[in-house]
Amino acid sequence: MAIDRRVRRHRLLVAAAWLLPIPAAFAAPPVVAPEVEREVTAPEGVTFAPTPADEEGAIDRLATYTMALAKRDYASAYAMLRLSFQASNPRLEWEMNKRKRAGLWADGTIRILRLSWYLDPAGQPAGLYAAFDFRGDRADKTMDCGYVVVHRATPVAGWTVVRTDTSEVPANLIEDGVPKADVLRELPCYLGKGIATNF
Repeated sequence: MAIDRRVRRHRLLVAAAWLLPIPAAFAAPPVVAPEVEREVTAPEGVTFAPTPADEEGAIDRLATYTMALAKRDYASAYAMLRLSFQASNPRLEWEMNKRKRAGLWADGTIRILRLSWYLDPAGQPAGLYAAFDFRGDRADKTMDCGYVVVHRATPVAGWTVVRTDTSEVPANLIEDGVPKADVLRELPCYLGKGIATNF
Protein backbone atom coordinates (compact mmCIF):
# COMPACT_ATOMS: atom_id res chain seq x y z
CA MET A 1 0.00 0.00 0.00
CA ALA A 2 1.33 3.44 -0.93
CA ILE A 3 0.58 4.92 2.48
CA ASP A 4 2.59 2.18 4.20
CA ARG A 5 5.49 2.37 1.74
CA ARG A 6 5.91 6.10 2.25
CA VAL A 7 6.88 5.48 5.88
CA ARG A 8 9.79 3.25 4.90
CA ARG A 9 11.09 5.31 1.97
CA HIS A 10 12.43 8.36 3.75
CA ARG A 11 14.63 8.86 6.80
CA LEU A 12 16.38 12.29 6.59
CA LEU A 13 15.73 15.62 8.32
CA VAL A 14 14.06 18.65 6.74
CA ALA A 15 15.67 22.10 6.63
CA ALA A 16 14.31 24.43 9.30
CA ALA A 17 13.07 26.89 6.68
CA TRP A 18 10.64 24.24 5.38
CA LEU A 19 8.89 23.76 8.67
CA LEU A 20 5.56 25.15 9.77
CA PRO A 21 5.18 25.59 13.52
CA ILE A 22 1.71 24.81 14.84
CA PRO A 23 1.34 26.00 18.44
CA ALA A 24 -0.24 23.71 21.01
CA ALA A 25 -3.24 26.03 21.10
CA PHE A 26 -4.59 27.18 17.74
CA ALA A 27 -5.92 30.72 17.67
CA ALA A 28 -7.18 30.36 14.09
CA PRO A 29 -7.50 27.53 11.60
CA PRO A 30 -3.92 26.59 10.67
CA VAL A 31 -2.50 26.58 7.17
CA VAL A 32 0.37 24.70 5.60
CA ALA A 33 3.05 27.05 4.33
CA PRO A 34 3.70 26.95 0.58
CA GLU A 35 7.34 25.94 1.16
CA VAL A 36 6.39 22.76 3.05
CA GLU A 37 7.16 19.71 0.92
CA ARG A 38 4.17 18.29 -0.93
CA GLU A 39 3.60 15.12 -2.89
CA VAL A 40 0.56 14.00 -4.90
CA THR A 41 -0.13 10.40 -5.91
CA ALA A 42 -3.10 9.56 -8.14
CA PRO A 43 -4.13 6.52 -10.17
CA GLU A 44 -2.34 6.11 -13.49
CA GLY A 45 -3.80 8.36 -16.15
CA VAL A 46 -5.62 10.58 -13.65
CA THR A 47 -4.67 14.23 -13.30
CA PHE A 48 -5.33 15.48 -9.80
CA ALA A 49 -4.41 18.54 -7.75
CA PRO A 50 -5.85 19.19 -4.29
CA THR A 51 -7.79 22.42 -3.91
CA PRO A 52 -7.35 25.02 -1.17
CA ALA A 53 -10.61 23.72 0.32
CA ASP A 54 -9.19 20.17 0.37
CA GLU A 55 -6.11 21.38 2.22
CA GLU A 56 -8.08 23.51 4.64
CA GLY A 57 -10.38 20.61 5.54
CA ALA A 58 -7.52 18.15 5.98
CA ILE A 59 -5.39 20.46 8.14
CA ASP A 60 -8.42 21.40 10.21
CA ARG A 61 -9.01 17.73 11.03
CA LEU A 62 -5.32 17.28 11.90
CA ALA A 63 -5.41 20.34 14.14
CA THR A 64 -8.62 19.29 15.90
CA TYR A 65 -7.32 15.77 16.46
CA THR A 66 -3.93 16.82 17.82
CA MET A 67 -5.55 19.47 20.04
CA ALA A 68 -7.84 16.84 21.53
CA LEU A 69 -4.82 14.64 22.29
CA ALA A 70 -2.90 17.58 23.77
CA LYS A 71 -5.83 18.29 26.10
CA ARG A 72 -6.16 14.58 26.92
CA ASP A 73 -9.69 14.65 25.51
CA TYR A 74 -9.53 11.04 24.42
CA ALA A 75 -13.26 10.74 23.81
CA SER A 76 -13.18 13.51 21.22
CA ALA A 77 -9.99 12.22 19.59
CA TYR A 78 -11.37 8.69 19.34
CA ALA A 79 -14.58 9.98 17.76
CA MET A 80 -12.49 11.40 14.90
CA LEU A 81 -11.15 7.97 13.92
CA ARG A 82 -12.65 6.24 10.90
CA LEU A 83 -15.07 3.48 11.95
CA SER A 84 -12.83 0.75 10.53
CA PHE A 85 -9.93 2.17 12.57
CA GLN A 86 -12.12 2.13 15.67
CA ALA A 87 -13.12 -1.47 14.94
CA SER A 88 -9.48 -2.57 14.92
CA ASN A 89 -8.60 -0.37 17.94
CA PRO A 90 -11.17 -0.85 20.72
CA ARG A 91 -11.72 2.34 22.69
CA LEU A 92 -10.36 1.21 26.08
CA GLU A 93 -7.23 -0.36 24.60
CA TRP A 94 -6.62 2.65 22.37
CA GLU A 95 -6.99 5.08 25.27
CA MET A 96 -4.79 3.00 27.58
CA ASN A 97 -2.03 3.07 24.97
CA LYS A 98 -2.33 6.86 24.70
CA ARG A 99 -2.22 7.28 28.48
CA LYS A 100 0.98 5.22 28.66
CA ARG A 101 2.71 7.92 26.61
CA ALA A 102 1.93 10.86 28.88
CA GLY A 103 4.50 13.19 27.32
CA LEU A 104 3.15 12.88 23.79
CA TRP A 105 1.52 16.10 22.54
CA ALA A 106 2.01 17.56 26.02
CA ASP A 107 3.81 20.85 25.50
CA GLY A 108 5.47 20.66 22.13
CA THR A 109 5.20 22.56 18.91
CA ILE A 110 4.15 20.44 15.95
CA ARG A 111 5.99 21.26 12.74
CA ILE A 112 4.58 19.85 9.52
CA LEU A 113 7.43 18.47 7.44
CA ARG A 114 5.51 17.17 4.45
CA LEU A 115 1.96 16.89 3.18
CA SER A 116 1.31 13.90 0.90
CA TRP A 117 -1.93 13.47 -1.03
CA TYR A 118 -3.29 10.12 -2.24
CA LEU A 119 -6.34 9.87 -4.49
CA ASP A 120 -8.07 6.47 -4.48
CA PRO A 121 -5.01 4.42 -3.43
CA ALA A 122 -5.11 0.75 -4.40
CA GLY A 123 -6.41 -1.57 -1.72
CA GLN A 124 -7.98 1.22 0.34
CA PRO A 125 -11.48 2.68 0.53
CA ALA A 126 -11.98 5.19 -2.27
CA GLY A 127 -11.49 8.86 -1.61
CA LEU A 128 -8.86 11.46 -0.88
CA TYR A 129 -6.15 10.91 1.74
CA ALA A 130 -3.82 13.53 3.23
CA ALA A 131 -0.76 12.33 5.15
CA PHE A 132 0.97 14.81 7.45
CA ASP A 133 4.51 14.00 8.52
CA PHE A 134 5.44 16.05 11.55
CA ARG A 135 8.04 16.71 14.16
CA GLY A 136 7.17 17.90 17.66
CA ASP A 137 9.80 19.62 19.82
CA ARG A 138 9.48 20.19 23.55
CA ALA A 139 11.25 22.52 25.97
CA ASP A 140 13.07 19.61 27.62
CA LYS A 141 14.86 18.92 24.29
CA THR A 142 12.92 15.71 23.62
CA MET A 143 10.96 15.32 20.41
CA ASP A 144 8.19 13.38 18.71
CA CYS A 145 8.28 12.28 15.11
CA GLY A 146 5.33 10.75 13.32
CA TYR A 147 2.50 11.04 10.88
CA VAL A 148 -1.28 11.35 10.82
CA VAL A 149 -3.32 10.30 7.78
CA VAL A 150 -6.81 11.71 7.27
CA HIS A 151 -9.41 10.56 4.72
CA ARG A 152 -12.45 12.02 3.02
CA ALA A 153 -14.64 9.50 1.20
CA THR A 154 -16.47 12.05 -1.01
CA PRO A 155 -16.12 15.80 -1.62
CA VAL A 156 -19.05 16.48 0.71
CA ALA A 157 -18.01 14.06 3.46
CA GLY A 158 -16.10 14.98 6.60
CA TRP A 159 -12.46 14.08 7.20
CA THR A 160 -11.61 11.19 9.52
CA VAL A 161 -8.31 9.98 10.98
CA VAL A 162 -7.39 6.63 9.41
CA ARG A 163 -3.80 6.03 10.44
CA THR A 164 -1.30 7.48 12.88
CA ASP A 165 2.07 6.61 14.35
CA THR A 166 4.45 8.56 16.55
CA SER A 167 7.82 7.86 18.13
CA GLU A 168 9.23 9.73 21.09
CA VAL A 169 12.95 10.54 21.01
CA PRO A 170 14.58 11.21 24.41
CA ALA A 171 17.09 14.03 24.80
CA ASN A 172 20.06 11.67 25.15
CA LEU A 173 19.43 10.38 21.60
CA ILE A 174 19.43 13.87 20.05
CA GLU A 175 22.51 15.91 19.13
CA ASP A 176 22.16 19.57 18.11
CA GLY A 177 18.43 19.09 17.51
CA VAL A 178 18.95 16.05 15.28
CA PRO A 179 18.20 12.43 16.28
CA LYS A 180 21.32 10.28 16.15
CA ALA A 181 21.86 8.24 12.98
CA ASP A 182 20.83 4.89 14.46
CA VAL A 183 17.59 6.46 15.72
CA LEU A 184 16.69 7.98 12.35
CA ARG A 185 16.25 4.53 10.81
CA GLU A 186 13.61 3.67 13.40
CA LEU A 187 11.43 6.77 13.18
CA PRO A 188 8.02 6.48 11.50
CA CYS A 189 8.02 9.88 9.85
CA TYR A 190 9.54 11.43 6.78
CA LEU A 191 12.04 14.04 7.93
CA GLY A 192 13.00 15.81 4.76
CA LYS A 193 15.89 16.58 2.46
CA GLY A 194 18.22 18.48 4.79
CA ILE A 195 19.59 18.50 8.30
CA ALA A 196 17.65 20.68 10.75
CA THR A 197 19.66 21.94 13.69
CA ASN A 198 18.00 25.25 14.51
CA PHE A 199 14.71 24.64 16.26
